[in-house]
Amino acid sequence: MRNTAANTVLGNIVLTGFMGTGKSTVGHALANRLGFDFVDTDALIEARHGSIPEIFATQGEAAFRDIEHEVATELAQRTGLVIATGGRMLLDDRNAAALDTTGDIFCLSATPDELIDRLLVDEEKSKRPLLTVDDPRQRIIDLLAERAEGYGRFTQIETTDRPVEKIVDQIVEHLLDILQEDQT
Repeated sequence: MRNTAANTVLGNIVLTGFMGTGKSTVGHALANRLGFDFVDTDALIEARHGSIPEIFATQGEAAFRDIEHEVATELAQRTGLVIATGGRMLLDDRNAAALDTTGDIFCLSATPDELIDRLLVDEEKSKRPLLTVDDPRQRIIDLLAERAEGYGRFTQIETTDRPVEKIVDQIVEHLLDILQEDQT
């Protein structure tokens, strides 16, 4: 996927990546910096449909993925948003295509050890449906490997050991580069 200035000037900025990479935290800060509205797709889904673990338990993962697609399609109709997506949302080509039409997509990443620290230290975060297994550490490593190619389609932004403001600065620099590239 190629970021274009037309998407940024008229559209949205979309943050994807594995759970715990900082999409919501960075998204809030980026939205504040740019004067955009912030939308967390997981929070939006929970507000409308109940908790994500409950959706997984009662309706299954396929139903949750359908809900994600509805949200992606809806948000693609809006502009002026910084959108933090669920960790697997943009691995679905339908969702990536929808959000790419009106936004620039950035993939936040972190090392497996950093993710393990971020996700397993907090008891609430460790209750995420995909981590409710006997060995969550190995599950994180396996999921990262499984998703590497899908995440690799997007501009990568490393978050390990970096303050939020530096991450926001890097994304803004990328956006400025895109604008300059398209003007030449």
